[in-house]
Amino acid sequence: MTNPLLIEHHDGVDWVTLNRPDSLNALDPSLIDALNTYFQGLQRNRDTRVVVLKGAGANFCAGLDLKHAMARRGGQTEPPGVTESLDSQRRIADIVMLMRRCPQPIIALVQGAAAGGGFALALAADIRIAAKNARMNCAFIKLGLGGCDIGTSYFLPRLVGVSVASELILTGRFINADRALAVGLVSEVVEPADLDAAANPYVDAMMTASPVGLRLSKECINMSVDAGSIEAVIAMEDRNQVLCSRSEDFQEGIKAFLEKRKPVYIRR
Repeated sequence: MTNPLLIEHHDGVDWVTLNRPDSLNALDPSLIDALNTYFQGLQRNRDTRVVVLKGAGANFCAGLDLKHAMARRGGQTEPPGVTESLDSQRRIADIVMLMRRCPQPIIALVQGAAAGGGFALALAADIRIAAKNARMNCAFIKLGLGGCDIGTSYFLPRLVGVSVASELILTGRFINADRALAVGLVSEVVEPADLDAAANPYVDAMMTASPVGLRLSKECINMSVDAGSIEAVIAMEDRNQVLCSRSEDFQEGIKAFLEKRKPVYIRR
């Protein structure tokens, strides 16, 4: 059986590939379980400092594998019970929560379709780079469901504002790469063949940061988005800077800056 999730580790970076290209990398139970296991394992992982998430083939992720879900139900005429449905729903939602909780920055490389749950995975990343052929949407409302699912109603308004978020959630219409760039949803748009290479400058910049400084920066951004006051944000920033300034990494960072070279941090 083909591994639904491929993980390649190179010098502190995990290149993670959704590997169901024949199904547009749609989320079936095997891929859902693999994503949950992977992101859960990052919580105390000091070897991986940055994650690059992408899809195999021509698409990022087409969302839930509806064909597989319908096949599992077989000839059942009654829908699953509330408890079973909630468990299934939460297994998918857990992925995006684990993505936000893990200390490593996540770069999503989005090509082709990023629909429904696939769009949610892209939104849960820290940085998104899109291929010119990328098409993203909140597909849920087109399936007789509500338009808010798997964290989209949390992420979208914070990324693009309430007006554009409402348009995408309430209509399910696609947003293409150029418009996604214009509204700040993605950081860059490149040719599909250049997508992997486009991640490298972001990865290189992050890898020059101290390991503890990078982790605390993601944590601080997460906290600041929902902070109740500027005082709360400043308190978090002050705490993080004092912690970083007491580490060996700070001494190495200052020395490397003065010597005009890349810092060499101790892996921890």
